[in-house]
Amino acid sequence: MIAEHVAFGIIAAVMVASALRVVTTRDIVHAALYLVIVLAGVAALFLLVGAEFTGITQVLIYIGAVIVLFLFGIMLTRSDFDQDTEPDHKRKFPAILTALLLSAVMIGALVDRFEDVKLDANLPGGLTPQTTAQVSDELFSQYIVPFEAVSVLLLAALIGAIVIARREEGG
Repeated sequence: MIAEHVAFGIIAAVMVASALRVVTTRDIVHAALYLVIVLAGVAALFLLVGAEFTGITQVLIYIGAVIVLFLFGIMLTRSDFDQDTEPDHKRKFPAILTALLLSAVMIGALVDRFEDVKLDANLPGGLTPQTTAQVSDELFSQYIVPFEAVSVLLLAALIGAIVIARREEGG
Protein backbone atom coordinates (compact mmCIF):
# COMPACT_ATOMS: atom_id res chain seq x y z
CA MET A 1 0.00 0.00 0.00
CA ILE A 2 2.85 2.41 0.73
CA ALA A 3 4.40 1.84 -2.71
CA GLU A 4 1.12 2.84 -4.35
CA HIS A 5 1.04 6.06 -2.34
CA VAL A 6 4.65 6.86 -3.26
CA ALA A 7 3.94 6.11 -6.95
CA PHE A 8 0.84 8.31 -6.80
CA GLY A 9 2.84 11.13 -5.22
CA ILE A 10 5.57 10.95 -7.85
CA ILE A 11 3.11 10.79 -10.74
CA ALA A 12 1.02 13.63 -9.29
CA ALA A 13 4.10 15.83 -8.76
CA VAL A 14 5.26 15.27 -12.35
CA MET A 15 1.76 16.01 -13.62
CA VAL A 16 1.46 19.24 -11.64
CA ALA A 17 4.90 20.43 -12.76
CA SER A 18 4.10 19.61 -16.39
CA ALA A 19 0.67 21.26 -16.16
CA LEU A 20 2.33 24.42 -14.87
CA ARG A 21 4.78 24.30 -17.78
CA VAL A 22 1.88 23.90 -20.23
CA VAL A 23 0.51 27.28 -19.22
CA THR A 24 3.81 29.08 -18.60
CA THR A 25 5.99 28.07 -21.54
CA ARG A 26 6.33 30.51 -24.40
CA ASP A 27 6.71 27.87 -27.12
CA ILE A 28 3.41 26.35 -28.22
CA VAL A 29 5.04 23.10 -29.39
CA HIS A 30 6.68 22.67 -26.00
CA ALA A 31 3.29 23.31 -24.37
CA ALA A 32 1.78 20.47 -26.42
CA LEU A 33 4.65 18.18 -25.42
CA TYR A 34 4.20 19.05 -21.73
CA LEU A 35 0.52 18.23 -22.22
CA VAL A 36 1.61 14.77 -23.41
CA ILE A 37 3.34 14.28 -20.04
CA VAL A 38 0.20 15.36 -18.16
CA LEU A 39 -1.99 12.97 -20.17
CA ALA A 40 0.52 10.15 -19.72
CA GLY A 41 0.34 10.80 -15.98
CA VAL A 42 -3.43 10.47 -16.09
CA ALA A 43 -3.03 7.14 -17.89
CA ALA A 44 -0.49 6.03 -15.28
CA LEU A 45 -2.95 6.89 -12.51
CA PHE A 46 -5.65 4.83 -14.21
CA LEU A 47 -3.21 1.92 -14.42
CA LEU A 48 -2.29 2.43 -10.77
CA VAL A 49 -5.90 1.96 -9.64
CA GLY A 50 -6.39 -1.09 -11.85
CA ALA A 51 -8.40 0.47 -14.68
CA GLU A 52 -6.22 -0.94 -17.46
CA PHE A 53 -8.71 -0.42 -20.25
CA THR A 54 -9.26 3.22 -19.37
CA GLY A 55 -5.51 3.82 -19.02
CA ILE A 56 -4.68 2.30 -22.39
CA THR A 57 -7.61 4.16 -23.96
CA GLN A 58 -6.20 7.37 -22.50
CA VAL A 59 -2.88 6.67 -24.21
CA LEU A 60 -4.41 5.69 -27.54
CA ILE A 61 -7.05 8.41 -27.78
CA TYR A 62 -5.57 11.43 -26.05
CA ILE A 63 -1.86 10.97 -26.56
CA GLY A 64 -2.06 9.05 -29.82
CA ALA A 65 -4.79 11.05 -31.49
CA VAL A 66 -5.68 14.34 -29.83
CA ILE A 67 -2.10 15.50 -29.24
CA VAL A 68 -1.15 14.50 -32.78
CA LEU A 69 -4.15 16.53 -33.97
CA PHE A 70 -2.97 19.49 -31.86
CA LEU A 71 0.51 19.22 -33.33
CA PHE A 72 -0.92 19.01 -36.88
CA GLY A 73 -2.98 22.13 -36.17
CA ILE A 74 0.05 23.94 -34.79
CA MET A 75 2.25 22.99 -37.72
CA LEU A 76 -0.38 23.69 -40.39
CA THR A 77 -1.16 27.21 -39.23
CA ARG A 78 0.91 29.94 -40.75
CA SER A 79 1.65 31.71 -37.48
CA ASP A 80 5.13 32.98 -36.81
CA PHE A 81 6.32 30.90 -33.86
CA ASP A 82 9.72 32.56 -33.69
CA GLN A 83 8.20 35.91 -32.88
CA ASP A 84 9.74 37.00 -29.58
CA THR A 85 7.40 39.61 -28.18
CA GLU A 86 7.02 40.28 -24.50
CA PRO A 87 3.68 39.23 -23.04
CA ASP A 88 1.37 41.80 -21.52
CA HIS A 89 1.77 41.70 -17.73
CA LYS A 90 -1.07 44.09 -16.97
CA ARG A 91 -3.48 41.28 -16.15
CA LYS A 92 -1.02 38.99 -14.38
CA PHE A 93 -2.09 39.88 -10.82
CA PRO A 94 -5.87 39.51 -11.47
CA ALA A 95 -5.21 36.21 -13.25
CA ILE A 96 -3.19 34.82 -10.34
CA LEU A 97 -5.78 36.07 -7.85
CA THR A 98 -8.60 34.45 -9.84
CA ALA A 99 -6.69 31.16 -10.09
CA LEU A 100 -6.05 31.11 -6.34
CA LEU A 101 -9.67 31.97 -5.57
CA LEU A 102 -11.02 29.25 -7.86
CA SER A 103 -8.55 26.73 -6.41
CA ALA A 104 -9.64 27.59 -2.87
CA VAL A 105 -13.32 27.24 -3.78
CA MET A 106 -12.72 23.91 -5.52
CA ILE A 107 -10.64 22.50 -2.66
CA GLY A 108 -13.21 23.68 -0.14
CA ALA A 109 -16.06 22.08 -2.06
CA LEU A 110 -14.18 18.78 -2.42
CA VAL A 111 -13.22 18.65 1.26
CA ASP A 112 -16.76 19.55 2.32
CA ARG A 113 -18.28 16.86 0.13
CA PHE A 114 -15.80 14.02 0.65
CA GLU A 115 -14.29 14.56 4.12
CA ASP A 116 -16.16 11.65 5.75
CA VAL A 117 -16.41 9.30 2.76
CA LYS A 118 -14.85 5.87 3.18
CA LEU A 119 -13.73 4.03 0.05
CA ASP A 120 -15.15 0.54 -0.31
CA ALA A 121 -13.75 -2.09 -2.64
CA ASN A 122 -17.27 -3.28 -3.48
CA LEU A 123 -19.33 -1.31 -5.94
CA PRO A 124 -22.82 -0.19 -4.87
CA GLY A 125 -25.78 -2.35 -5.72
CA GLY A 126 -23.78 -5.57 -5.84
CA LEU A 127 -22.09 -4.59 -9.11
CA THR A 128 -18.73 -6.09 -9.97
CA PRO A 129 -15.94 -4.34 -11.87
CA GLN A 130 -15.63 -5.30 -15.52
CA THR A 131 -12.41 -6.68 -16.89
CA THR A 132 -10.75 -5.40 -20.03
CA ALA A 133 -11.79 -8.57 -21.84
CA GLN A 134 -15.46 -7.98 -20.97
CA VAL A 135 -15.29 -4.38 -22.15
CA SER A 136 -13.61 -5.33 -25.43
CA ASP A 137 -16.09 -8.16 -26.05
CA GLU A 138 -18.96 -5.72 -25.57
CA LEU A 139 -17.34 -3.01 -27.70
CA PHE A 140 -16.32 -5.23 -30.60
CA SER A 141 -19.45 -7.37 -30.72
CA GLN A 142 -22.50 -5.21 -30.11
CA TYR A 143 -20.99 -1.82 -31.03
CA ILE A 144 -18.65 -2.74 -33.89
CA VAL A 145 -20.63 -0.91 -36.60
CA PRO A 146 -20.71 2.49 -34.81
CA PHE A 147 -17.06 2.01 -33.83
CA GLU A 148 -16.02 1.47 -37.45
CA ALA A 149 -18.28 4.30 -38.67
CA VAL A 150 -16.54 6.74 -36.34
CA SER A 151 -13.11 5.53 -37.47
CA VAL A 152 -14.03 6.06 -41.14
CA LEU A 153 -15.43 9.52 -40.32
CA LEU A 154 -12.19 10.50 -38.53
CA LEU A 155 -10.10 9.20 -41.43
CA ALA A 156 -12.19 11.25 -43.90
CA ALA A 157 -11.74 14.36 -41.73
CA LEU A 158 -7.97 13.85 -41.62
CA ILE A 159 -7.75 13.38 -45.39
CA GLY A 160 -9.90 16.50 -45.89
CA ALA A 161 -7.63 18.54 -43.62
CA ILE A 162 -4.56 17.41 -45.56
CA VAL A 163 -6.21 18.27 -48.89
CA ILE A 164 -7.23 21.73 -47.66
CA ALA A 165 -3.77 22.39 -46.22
CA ARG A 166 -2.06 21.37 -49.46
CA ARG A 167 -4.45 23.45 -51.55
CA GLU A 168 -3.77 26.54 -49.43
CA GLU A 169 -0.04 25.85 -49.70
CA GLY A 170 -0.29 25.97 -53.46
CA GLY A 171 0.75 22.34 -54.01
